[in-house]
Amino acid sequence: MNETAAQRRIVVGVDGSVSSRAALRWAVRQATLVGATVEAVITWEYPAIYDWGVAVVDAEVAGYAGKALAEAVAQETGPQCPVEVRERVEYGNAAQVLLKVADGAELLVLGNRGHGGFAGALLGSVSQHCVQHASCPVVVVRDTGHEHAEDANGPAAGR
Repeated sequence: MNETAAQRRIVVGVDGSVSSRAALRWAVRQATLVGATVEAVITWEYPAIYDWGVAVVDAEVAGYAGKALAEAVAQETGPQCPVEVRERVEYGNAAQVLLKVADGAELLVLGNRGHGGFAGALLGSVSQHCVQHASCPVVVVRDTGHEHAEDANGPAAGR
């Protein structure tokens, strides 16, 4: 890999949702066009149970998150992926982690909605926060169910 490609980085948030998988596909296509690497990021936080002196945590959450990310990357990029995809599992609030990881990246790519929130919302809270606070350009990808037609046309933000 040449030095320019090592410096060019596209960060994509992946939580396993349909739109985050579409965002991953979009990021890989864009990285192929511009000669960048893709940094696929999944975040996790310990689930807390209140009313106890100490929060009860599941130490395996990070492992589950990493496995979910690896499966999403393998399924969405395939064995012949044309670019390097680095998988990154981070602890913390999704929006805050993505903003931190995307600092210095040339692009942050997100699905329009993750698993949480209101099903009718056009933009999820993480995407909304990142769009408003990112230090780099942000592309929000909506899964339209037309991924094969989109593949033929290349990346298209905001579809």
